[in-house]
Amino acid sequence: MSRTTTTPIVSQRRVIAFARAGAALRLSLAAAPLALALAGCATPQPPTAQNAPAPQESAPQRSSAAVIEEVQSLWQDPEFQKAFLGTYGINAAIEPRLSPEEITFLEKLRPHMERDLPKAQAMLESQIKASKSPSAMLYMTLGNVHFQQDNMEAAEKCFNAAVEKHPSFRRAWRNLGLIHVRAGRYNEAIRAFTKMIELGGGDGPSYGLLGFAYASKEDYQAAETAYRNALLLQPDETEWRLGLTRCVFKQNKYEDAANLLATLIERFPDKTEFWMLQAHTFLGMKQPLNAAASLESVYRMGKATPDTMYSLGDIYVSENMPDAAVRSFTRAVELDAAQSPTRPLQSAEVLAARGWLAQSRELVAAVRRNLEPKMESAERRRLLKLEARLSMADGNAGEDAVRALEEIVKLDPLDGEALMLLGQYYASQQKPDQAIFWYERAGGIDSFEATAKLRHAQVLVGMRRFADALPLLRRVQELKPRDDVARYLEQVDRASRVK
Repeated sequence: MSRTTTTPIVSQRRVIAFARAGAALRLSLAAAPLALALAGCATPQPPTAQNAPAPQESAPQRSSAAVIEEVQSLWQDPEFQKAFLGTYGINAAIEPRLSPEEITFLEKLRPHMERDLPKAQAMLESQIKASKSPSAMLYMTLGNVHFQQDNMEAAEKCFNAAVEKHPSFRRAWRNLGLIHVRAGRYNEAIRAFTKMIELGGGDGPSYGLLGFAYASKEDYQAAETAYRNALLLQPDETEWRLGLTRCVFKQNKYEDAANLLATLIERFPDKTEFWMLQAHTFLGMKQPLNAAASLESVYRMGKATPDTMYSLGDIYVSENMPDAAVRSFTRAVELDAAQSPTRPLQSAEVLAARGWLAQSRELVAAVRRNLEPKMESAERRRLLKLEARLSMADGNAGEDAVRALEEIVKLDPLDGEALMLLGQYYASQQKPDQAIFWYERAGGIDSFEATAKLRHAQVLVGMRRFADALPLLRRVQELKPRDDVARYLEQVDRASRVK
């Protein structure tokens, strides 16, 4: 990968690509030094459409072209090639020596490994079968051939045989770790990479993939240590810096995360994920306006989603900035006409509850303008009730709102909220008998009984029917005792006795 021109893939998929990349290589032993060839090492070549690995089902779906481009950029990194293709010679202290017979056999094998991997596989299998005590190097080479052909199960068996025969075979442990990461077997991957590191094979990619394995197990402290070692050896590797950032964030080390993200954003200012993670980091640091600035940057980049803008609006609500909040919520609505109206209606209700009626009406208008055509009946009723509440809050409830509420009640006689709104409307219009009618209906619904009976009692008090209001108020206190209702009950009781 080019660290100056290639935009990194910043999700887990690229880390997993480290474990998949070996399946896209071609052995080129002719161009490699003899010592490397005899060690069963490979020289990487750019993968083709024919040998590029298919993404796992659990990974995000990508086109084959994207996979090829990703693997190509990965294998252009000379450090990765060196660490994971074994471009170091045989270390006699930790790797098996070659017998003269094995050297002769591998020389004969070399042309077939360049042009015909199935033939090379057959020759290796025959040699191992004929040998009384096959060398760990033969198993290692056969494992590499299987690896090249994306036969991971067979490759794993060969690498296991290699380390069983020669427990300090560092490159075999490395390849086992690679296979286990790809398969999602993180405990086994940790064991393999740890063994490789114990044998002196600690390099940036090894530590990085070890960190990825620990992070996948949600062992963020161990993952942090591994990622820090990886960054020490590969300070320009974006994946390890991002992995470390996620680990410290998960441990609530927000200042560390903020410092790491500042570097990532400076390098890649167009990466939405970095800005989003920075926003969450600022929220963890109790700096909501800095978080809002990060989310605003995402919007200016043209990469905001409705969720991004709803989160931004929520920040502005918490900071008592109604105009900024409704602007963000409205943008969220306009970004996706196919979204569910549940979230924007909830935001409009929050604005109304805070007394920001003009902003709530503005958002309701945006919802009706953009989302109404695809609303379900329940969502339409919710919108109508919200509009009615806003009208009543201004004292401007019109006949259209009332008719809409009455239609809602016809469709759903147990819609307590609509019943309460009708009672509230007729009470405001000095029509107590009609208000009582709707409050009585709402009082028959358990979840609305206390509120409906309180409003009913208030209407009766306004009519100076104190004695009739007393049983209702006593019932309210039985259901939901409140000090203010208790005081009101005492006042009504005294007024009743005086009358």
